[in-house]
Amino acid sequence: MAVKPVSRVYTKDDLDCWVDSETYREVVEFVCSLQEAVVGKANDDAGCLVSSQVQRLVSILESINEMIDLHPVKQEKGASRFGKVEFRDFYRALGEQCPELVKRVSGEANIELATYLQESWGDSNRIDYGSGHELNFVSFLLSLCKLGTLRAEDFPALVLKVFTKYMAIMRRLQKTYWLEPAGSHGVWGLDDYHFLPFLFGAAQLSQHPHMRPKSIHNDELVELYKDKYIYFECIDFVNKIKTSTKQEKLSLRWHSPMLDDISSAKSWEKIKEGMVKMYKAGVLGKLPIIQHFLFGSILKCPAGIPERGEADAVERCRHSRDVVNTWGDCCGIKIPSAIAASESVKREERRAIPFD
Repeated sequence: MAVKPVSRVYTKDDLDCWVDSETYREVVEFVCSLQEAVVGKANDDAGCLVSSQVQRLVSILESINEMIDLHPVKQEKGASRFGKVEFRDFYRALGEQCPELVKRVSGEANIELATYLQESWGDSNRIDYGSGHELNFVSFLLSLCKLGTLRAEDFPALVLKVFTKYMAIMRRLQKTYWLEPAGSHGVWGLDDYHFLPFLFGAAQLSQHPHMRPKSIHNDELVELYKDKYIYFECIDFVNKIKTSTKQEKLSLRWHSPMLDDISSAKSWEKIKEGMVKMYKAGVLGKLPIIQHFLFGSILKCPAGIPERGEADAVERCRHSRDVVNTWGDCCGIKIPSAIAASESVKREERRAIPFD
């Protein structure tokens, strides 16, 4: 019986139970299976099977994309560089539609699926997005697999068709509503919002005959392959938003030192393996992120985690004092996104152009 999934992890002891749980192992195995499914495959891989269920998922994402058009941002002079409040209108409309959207693929308005789907797009109160919301999309897909709606043969398409579509819409949401990073990691993360595209993208390139990790520093190669390989799309995106106040292009070494360091690896295979370790430690093993993970009847809460009252749920963002904030934090210091800064400067430059 489907139930509305809720957060249950609040303490370091809860986190330890989570990391040692069957649900944790299911998430890790699912992410690794998706990664292995796209080894050596480009986004336009001709042999990628697109089942009717995958087509329905893509249709759901297209419907969500269309909702953005129905909730445009009101351009106000001197507006804040923080998130746009119109995102809340989009999010509210999305919540109303999610039960019907999941019916397209599951056959019923499953409240667990609907919750994971809605939570995949950010937080409407903070108007932000981070790797925890990305994890909700993984939970949505994993739940469909556990229900038998999706099968192992769908895994390549789940990355190459579904996840890439999800990423494209998230990029649009980030740019349209100036979503803030869900945390204060700044330049110390892979990018301000995502982790999994780097994990999947490294797998795509792990068997490439001549592309090397250092190729991400070649602007021509990035432009040529950004639509073909997920990792290069990420580099292109980061390069375009991490600019100076004069819109000058800066080196990865300055604005994304972690990506710069990773590019010195000997092979994409090493990066592929390293990304899984980083995901376990930096996302699935972080209390500020997993305190928002939702458990229900499909993705079950570990038996060792006690149930708590409503008062504890209200305080779920109260991070433990012994937890050090890192780039993976869910809700650190409120800071404007690099997108907001970049788009704001562009707007000011357009206003300065004379129209004689």
